[in-house]
Amino acid sequence: MNTVLGRRARTLVAATATAGLVLVAGCTSSDDGDGGKKTAAGGVELVKADQLTTCTHLPYPPFQSEIDGKVQGFDVALIDLVAEDLGVKQEILDQPFENFKTGGSLNAGQCDLAAAGMTITEERKKNVDFSDPYFDATQAVLADKKSGISSFADLEGKKAGAQAQTTGEDYAKSKGLDPVSFESSDAVLNGLRTGQVEAVVIDYPVVQGWLKDKANADAFEVAEQINTGEQYGFTVRKGNDKLREAINKAIADAKADGTYKKLYEQWIGPYDESAASPSAS
Repeated sequence: MNTVLGRRARTLVAATATAGLVLVAGCTSSDDGDGGKKTAAGGVELVKADQLTTCTHLPYPPFQSEIDGKVQGFDVALIDLVAEDLGVKQEILDQPFENFKTGGSLNAGQCDLAAAGMTITEERKKNVDFSDPYFDATQAVLADKKSGISSFADLEGKKAGAQAQTTGEDYAKSKGLDPVSFESSDAVLNGLRTGQVEAVVIDYPVVQGWLKDKANADAFEVAEQINTGEQYGFTVRKGNDKLREAINKAIADAKADGTYKKLYEQWIGPYDESAASPSAS
């Protein structure tokens, strides 16, 4: 993922239950000089007082997107659980994917963590520390029904697209394709709708969301679902073990008490037990 050049980063309050929480009794805290608390429960240091700042790149439904003027999605809901445990509210900072994929935003103190449907890779681990995996992902080939494309192999010689800086784009290139690169998931879908490309390679959950729209379902179909062994993780600045452990605890607790399943069904679809896999691929 990336974003349109020149796009202004903006801070958006997550539309979740914890958005209005204040520090809970009993949490460790320190003053930032303006009366706010920059150390939350468990000694987790925050970049801004009384809030857990999450970097992401919008839109990327169903993980995070702006709905009715508020940022919502699967990632948002899970990180809200972390914020609740820390006794603070979550706020979302929308910026180019490259900014936090490389660890730049985290190292610069712009955000505490990044949540952006980000695949765990060895290359990315050089720049950031990942949480435990929280979602098993696959790639999908979504094609125009009139294209005659029925598999990934059929993309050879066809105009295919992918989202810039994503593992979908990486996969397509690794198989010898030269996909048209789009700056956001919305741009990918628009490229398909307007005939700029005949098919796209992108994360399957994103495709699932698109196909809920009847117009999309009438025009496009999943030509192939590709199991690439990908898993998503949230990222923190390297060495920020306290926050990483707080994220891992929230994920584990949500899986244990049924919250994860509920959120999965709300945002993704029918629950797949493999999504709760504890080990990274």
